[in-house]
Amino acid sequence: TGVPRCGASLQEPYKAVKIELNANASCIWQIQRNSNQTIRLIFSYFKFAPSSSCDTESIRVYDGPSTNSSLLGQVCKNTDAVPVLQSSSDSLTFAITTNSEAFARSFFAFYYYFSPGTNIDNCGGQLTGPNGTFTSPNYQAPYPEFAYCIWQIQAPKNSKINLQFTDFFLELDQNCRFDLTAVYDGLTTNTSLIGKVCGHGQPAFQSSSNALTVVLATDYANSYRGFSAQYTTIPLSGPEPPNTHLTCSSDSMNITLSRSYLASLGYNETQLRPIDPSCRPVITDSVIFSFPLTSCGTIKKDDGHSITYTNIISLFATGNVITHQKSLHIVAKCIMENNSTLELIYITKNNMIQNTTAVGRYDVSMSFYDSDSFSNPVLQSPYYVDLNETLFVQASLHSTDPNLLVFVDTCVASPQADFGSPTYDLIRSGCNKDDTLVTYPPIERYGRFKFNAFRFLRHFPSVYLRCDILICDSNNTNSRCTKGCISRQKRDISSYLWKTNAVVGPIRLKRGLRAAGHSESLTKAAAEETPNLQQYNFYTLSFVVLISNIVIVVAVILKYHKRPQGYGYQKIQSS
Repeated sequence: TGVPRCGASLQEPYKAVKIELNANASCIWQIQRNSNQTIRLIFSYFKFAPSSSCDTESIRVYDGPSTNSSLLGQVCKNTDAVPVLQSSSDSLTFAITTNSEAFARSFFAFYYYFSPGTNIDNCGGQLTGPNGTFTSPNYQAPYPEFAYCIWQIQAPKNSKINLQFTDFFLELDQNCRFDLTAVYDGLTTNTSLIGKVCGHGQPAFQSSSNALTVVLATDYANSYRGFSAQYTTIPLSGPEPPNTHLTCSSDSMNITLSRSYLASLGYNETQLRPIDPSCRPVITDSVIFSFPLTSCGTIKKDDGHSITYTNIISLFATGNVITHQKSLHIVAKCIMENNSTLELIYITKNNMIQNTTAVGRYDVSMSFYDSDSFSNPVLQSPYYVDLNETLFVQASLHSTDPNLLVFVDTCVASPQADFGSPTYDLIRSGCNKDDTLVTYPPIERYGRFKFNAFRFLRHFPSVYLRCDILICDSNNTNSRCTKGCISRQKRDISSYLWKTNAVVGPIRLKRGLRAAGHSESLTKAAAEETPNLQQYNFYTLSFVVLISNIVIVVAVILKYHKRPQGYGYQKIQSS
């Protein structure tokens, strides 16, 4: 284990990194090697200065070879999790900054390269029902190295979970830096950490709701027999906890509250008060509010790497009778982060918070258009084009928020729908890589570009496009969406709020095309029509042969009728 003083370039396939820093540090570590694998980076221990905040002291992790790359995540003093970050390629960068407080900071991380899709038997899974059991991989034999297993337990509603490790033996360390098990209160691994354990014992945990998540993370040395665990459930006292009542879209947040749940709190639907009284709910067996992201009192907040929409519904006692009921507030949040949307709803009462989470996403689409007016999308698929024909592409964000900007960061072409080799770059990091490509200036919620059908179509039957699309706050003049082309050499600290990718295709070449006066063989797409052409040629040949035979017969008949008279029939004279 090395102790880099301030930053390093790491090229090993796996490594543990111990870091100790003092005040006013700003250090960068780069992990990079030529590999077709991706990187998993785990910060198993971190100790920041007591006075620090996320603004003054943090670890920032970037998905690429420098801090110009997109931000994967941030770790700071109030991070309530064991941070696990995964790259999308063979390079990853993290930077640590500290404030001016005199304090000895300490961090421990380990990383390793791995191939996505490689599975370890018995490593994680979904567990449902009132009780169950599970074990670590290979139990009771030593668990595998570089394991990252997640078990999600979801018990019946209105219950909580008791988790008991009946046997537990992981590598022992005072701070559980090497091999560890983390237990989370809910179905997420980025917050609500109940505990982190290692060593030998029989630890036990209890959730606050009907959901619990267990994570096993191991490094490359000193494996032991692992664990065996069982869980049971006990009923919750008090009001029925809410289900997942919030969904977030590009346009609105939709909150559903069952009337029975409101009754369990001592309220009914007439006592609900939204911020904007004109935004009334639809009432059936449930009470359903639909709040646009741009009205009905929805509050928007941009913290630089995510954007949060918040709305509140209050519950008040009615009438003139004095009551001891406390006011409740239902807080709904749609947090648009890098690659996902966190939907959070919680009830505040006597300083107690109940919450549930789910996953949503922005609604982004991409289409070909027939001209630079971008008014008529191309609906047919496959899309047949001529070689060197100009193609128009538009990425669209379907949202009512007028302060969002769409930027096409990277676009890759491939003859394979899964984008295996070979590939061809049209756009890379906002830079045009094809001589014929022209990007249009960003306009509200659209990203647009045009290019000519290229040489791929000479050799492959179909070509697909996949584009990485970024969404930024248009009020942030330093966002990634406003920077255009950024080379790897440039230092850039701009950010974006959300990233996704979209695929269009296939594009196919029109049959029989000749490009630039040069003869070319038919594309494979045209070759697919060859069986029909061969059948057509067979019928044509048969018809020609038939006509030829008829002509021959007619010619013979005409020749016979034109013979001289001396060759006619003669009557035999009788003697």
